[in-house]
Amino acid sequence: MAITSPSKIKELCEEFGIRPTKSKGQNFLIDKNILDKIIVSADLKKSDTVLEVGPGFGVLTEELLGRVQKVFAIELDKKLFDYLSEKFYCVGNLEIINQDILKLEIRNLKLKKYKVIANLPYQITSAVIRKFLENKIKPKLLVLMVQKEVAERICARPGDMSLLAISVQFYGKPEIVSRVSKNCFWPVPKVDSAILRITPIKREKNDEEKFFCIVRAGFAHPRKQLRRNLADGLNISVGQIDKSLEFAKLNPKIRAEELGVEDWIILTNLI
Repeated sequence: MAITSPSKIKELCEEFGIRPTKSKGQNFLIDKNILDKIIVSADLKKSDTVLEVGPGFGVLTEELLGRVQKVFAIELDKKLFDYLSEKFYCVGNLEIINQDILKLEIRNLKLKKYKVIANLPYQITSAVIRKFLENKIKPKLLVLMVQKEVAERICARPGDMSLLAISVQFYGKPEIVSRVSKNCFWPVPKVDSAILRITPIKREKNDEEKFFCIVRAGFAHPRKQLRRNLADGLNISVGQIDKSLEFAKLNPKIRAEELGVEDWIILTNLI
């Protein structure tokens, strides 16, 4: 029986005393077609190193092992870690780590070039993406299973931007590969998901601290015009902000959600 069978997963949960919890995002993928889409999206090479977050019962892990040089599987749940250790005990190109991904020091893995594949709980999605994109040792690619609404927010265009969208798009190019029905998981979550692919991009050296200080000020009060938010948040006169907006060729009545990353970079250099 395939490991993607709900009955098989239930059987394993009972055998290892695992009760899937919402807090750990334990909704196990049971659709082989979606699994294949993740593999294709990752554009795997035999020389690749993959850091897999939340391997669960190792369905994706098993697919990765025959395709890449090395897999680091980071699993928070101790019982799942024990299961994986038993299942893959003689596999040479796999290292299973029982740790919280948010506490993991990536540099300790001594990675140089690697890809990230993960099925992320909603509550840590932003933190995990930020951890990898802001890290000095950035991945070549991220392929993430996230809530559909979160993926759509991340991929938003000017006119519907958010602080989350700016934060991700500053560091990488996000795209939705496929939307995934909630029925592709067990237990069935309350919302649909999406496969999100993020390709990190190289930017010229910018003052990132200043950039995000200005962006946060701009989004402080979404209903207010950008000029007022920036003036209040940065303790700068509205007149100075208006001059910067004029130089940037931006409408003085514009709101934060209407600006793309490049607009914010220009403003950062002008203010």
